[in-house]
Amino acid sequence: MSIKLCNEVSLSEFNTWAGATDTVEHLTNSELETLTQIIADAFPEGMTDTELNDFLWFERDTIAEWLGYNDFDEILDRD
Repeated sequence: MSIKLCNEVSLSEFNTWAGATDTVEHLTNSELETLTQIIADAFPEGMTDTELNDFLWFERDTIAEWLGYNDFDEILDRD
């Protein structure tokens, strides 16, 4: 038997690891706020910590498109 734990967190407060950390380091606070809302709307049932971290790590181009860029390279190029 296991216990399902749920909590709400904004992306600016989420403790990422591995490649997800690199992704969020390139986003502005405003973009993190926008992305938090988009993810909340896109995944109304929520996500586990690992699912969210993996999404941030492996779906960089999707994230960039949601934020109005063609791909994540555009975000990297502005830094």
